[in-house]
Amino acid sequence: MGLFLFKRLITLIATLVGTSIVVFLVLEILPGNAAQIIMGPDASPEAVQALAQKLGLDRPGAERYWGWVTGLLHGDLGLSYAYSTPVGELVLERLTLTVPLALMAMTLTTILALAAGIYAASRHNKLGDVGIMGLTQVGIAIPNFWFAILLILLFSVQLGWFSAGGFPGWSEGILEGLRALLLPALSLAVVQAAILARITRSAVLEVLREDFVRTARAKGVSQRATLWGHVLRNALIPVITVMGLQFAELLAGTIVVESVFYLPGLGRLIFQSIANRDLIVVRNCVMLLAAMVVIVNFVVDILYAVIDPRVKASDI
Repeated sequence: MGLFLFKRLITLIATLVGTSIVVFLVLEILPGNAAQIIMGPDASPEAVQALAQKLGLDRPGAERYWGWVTGLLHGDLGLSYAYSTPVGELVLERLTLTVPLALMAMTLTTILALAAGIYAASRHNKLGDVGIMGLTQVGIAIPNFWFAILLILLFSVQLGWFSAGGFPGWSEGILEGLRALLLPALSLAVVQAAILARITRSAVLEVLREDFVRTARAKGVSQRATLWGHVLRNALIPVITVMGLQFAELLAGTIVVESVFYLPGLGRLIFQSIANRDLIVVRNCVMLLAAMVVIVNFVVDILYAVIDPRVKASDI
């Protein structure tokens, strides 16, 4: 197990280094003057040159990259040009909304998908299976931003149960904060739950055909006990793979949904920073999202070994 973790950790570090190089090259080295982009086309050459010196754009690329990486390691993300505030403070402030939103959406996705997928598999080729598969097909076809607008029209405009947007802050209470995030989380979860439900159904059906399941049923084990006690764990490997990818997609999907619900999260910060040409904030936020994706995949690999010991044996 130690060797398995060591190999995965080396892969994690190598992936983060490669990701940082790609992010830096895309935003810093490719043709174009970043200072000119920030200042706008009408800025004087003197102003552009002064900003370039302030941002360190006149230094060699390798030196700028090393300065950025060492700053990341020490928690110094630089100073936002648009907000005149340390980028680290901006990011931490927005993460207090984005991370709970993504976790809430992932929780809803998991509950809906596992319940629907297992239900459909247990009623294979029956009315319940056909109905669930039809609903998941509709869910996959719905863009989350469009579904978010529908939720606002129904629950905010027509019924008045929820606010149409904004976030009261966690200082108003956890329940109030979660209530404000429920509609955004649901709009993110529906599409992901539809995809995960189909994966769960396929994985469960495959395990149901195994000999040990027929043996358990022959010994008198009930269908429910067989599903939850024997089938589900063996079907979790492909399900967890998709869940890891979906959590990363949920983090990226908050950019659109936070704009629809006017939530002051990380996604809206990236959107505003792009509009303000604040490339320093964009660079660090993109790197943060990429790091989250890599770390989630690392956790998924560890869960593989916990769920199925054969994974680490074959890996080593």
